[in-house]
Amino acid sequence: MPDLDSGLTGKRAVVTGGANGIGFAAAKVLADRGVSVCIFDLEREKPWEAAQRIGARACAADVTSRESLDAAFAEAGTPDILVANAGIASEADFCEHTSEEWDRILAVNLSGAFHAIQAAARLMKPRRRGAIVVTASTNSYDGEARLAAYNASKAGLLGLVHTAANELGPFQIRVNAVCPGLIQTRLTQAHFSNPEILRNYFRHIPLGRGGQPDEVAQAIVFLASDAASYVTGATLFVDGGQMASKFGTAEFRDGCWRLR
Repeated sequence: MPDLDSGLTGKRAVVTGGANGIGFAAAKVLADRGVSVCIFDLEREKPWEAAQRIGARACAADVTSRESLDAAFAEAGTPDILVANAGIASEADFCEHTSEEWDRILAVNLSGAFHAIQAAARLMKPRRRGAIVVTASTNSYDGEARLAAYNASKAGLLGLVHTAANELGPFQIRVNAVCPGLIQTRLTQAHFSNPEILRNYFRHIPLGRGGQPDEVAQAIVFLASDAASYVTGATLFVDGGQMASKFGTAEFRDGCWRLR
């Protein structure tokens, strides 16, 4: 059986939204495995500073602009691996959700992933090889309240993954998704800072805790590596068992989460 590093050393990877959170963790783990990484992110996110910390490269890129993405890919070169990770979220009651916010979230999370995947695939096809990993979500499957646009964008990503896997498979380009649950990042810090929210949320997670970006990054690297050479069109949950549990098995007792 190949190990996790199989086929990674010397490859090139692009990570969108790679200056923070899960994207940065994925970029770091890839770089640690001998991959030449280029972080794509907005200029205000300081991608060059993030890249410097892990010995990577960076390009300013806006995934909502195809012109910006094409320019970044021209600078970065043809990737062997794409991690389509850029994403945003905001909360609003369903009937109060503005069309402007709907358009903004869909533009980044769904259209941005489409543009990144299409641009990378066009470069990969002549080489007849490549691995693409998309950061979807457990929200690709559920209807968490106050997150209509986010949920819709993440659900749409799975349709994109399935279609791309189908069409790009003959060119030996694999397309998969990770579906993180509650992961401690900048986007979720408010949840992790509120013990009451965590108590209600963790009771539905069999492992009784939230995840860390590195735990998602390890799954991304697996799907990008030759260890997953016969895996395409798949989704890998990284959620502590949340999607396997309807009512949850954890209970907070004696200062920690235990089986009920």
